[in-house]
Amino acid sequence: MDLKDKNVIYSGGFGGIGLAGVREFLKSGAKYVTILDLNENKEAMLELKKSHPGAKIDYIPVDLTKKESITAAFKSAVEKMGHFDVLVNGCGICMDSEVDLTIQINLLGLIHSTLTALPYMDKSSGGRGGTILNVSSNSGLDATPLLAIYSASKHGVTAFTRCMGDQIYLDRFGVRVLAICPGLTKTDLIKDIHSNTTFKFCQEKAKRYPQDHIQSAEECGKNMIKVIETGKNGGV
Repeated sequence: MDLKDKNVIYSGGFGGIGLAGVREFLKSGAKYVTILDLNENKEAMLELKKSHPGAKIDYIPVDLTKKESITAAFKSAVEKMGHFDVLVNGCGICMDSEVDLTIQINLLGLIHSTLTALPYMDKSSGGRGGTILNVSSNSGLDATPLLAIYSASKHGVTAFTRCMGDQIYLDRFGVRVLAICPGLTKTDLIKDIHSNTTFKFCQEKAKRYPQDHIQSAEECGKNMIKVIETGKNGGV
């Protein structure tokens, strides 16, 4: 997909990877980017608008733990944008002590966002089709025992992506569904990773996680664009 003049909804666009991803979409020529997030980062919004005066950039609040909030956010986005070509499901937390919240945001919120977005994109009902990119994790490919809840949530994202990336859905909706699975990335999410383990006795071991292969958020954002431009439906 060529991103020039495309409309993008980015859920979680003020996170570390999210903000880097939003910048890359704008650099790639996106015409309209709407950020969905729990709270607005006004400083980031000012910077984005100043750096990309030719693009339209909006913020709409969303609480991914509430289906009605997701429904309202997408309704508002479509009313403003007219349509959207790309959805990035990028919200995520790493707090294994908060089991329900981790599953609600990382998995259920992503699922409900996808199911809410598809009717708007559905080519069989007059939509334009497009692409949905889910931000999973390498913890959604391989087990991460010290972060069992986080890993389980991301395995769910990976499985959901592979299911929704089946040809039967592409034929109906005209929407590619893909996932990107970043490894350790230099964001606030990993700052206190050692204190967010499934059990407290794991915290010392988590402090010894290898830190020599941490990518920047900017690298991840660039790879996100590559996946959207060239990725095959169902690809992880």
